[in-house]
Amino acid sequence: MEAVANVLVGLVAALHAYILVMEMFLWQKKPGMRFHGFDRDMAKATAAMAANQGLYNGFLAAGLVWGLVAADPTGFRAQVFFLSCVIVAGVYGAITANVRILVAQALPGALALGAVLLAR
Repeated sequence: MEAVANVLVGLVAALHAYILVMEMFLWQKKPGMRFHGFDRDMAKATAAMAANQGLYNGFLAAGLVWGLVAADPTGFRAQVFFLSCVIVAGVYGAITANVRILVAQALPGALALGAVLLAR
C-alpha cells in the first residue's frame, strides 16, 4: 500500500507542478488560455493573479515532494499536511470559482491522503 500511496502523492505533486507552469508561464499563451477558457484580454487582465496562484501551487508540489523524500515521521507528516492543504484549496476553489476544481484537485488529494493514511 505504501507504493500506491507514494505514486498517488507523486501524481498530485506533478499535477500541481503542471498547474504552476500553466498559471505562471503559459497563462497568456494558447495552452494557458485554453486551460482556463479565457480570451487574450481576460488572460492579460488576470496574469498577475494567475502567477500568484501558480506560485502557491508550486509550494504545494514542493511540499509533497519533500514528504516523499523525507524520512518518517517528517515525510508522513508533510504528506498529510500538504495533501490536506490541497483538499481544502480544492473545496474552496470549487465553491468560489468552478465546481470542476473539486474533481480535478480535491478528489486526487483526498485519494492520495486516504492511501497515505491506510499505508501507515
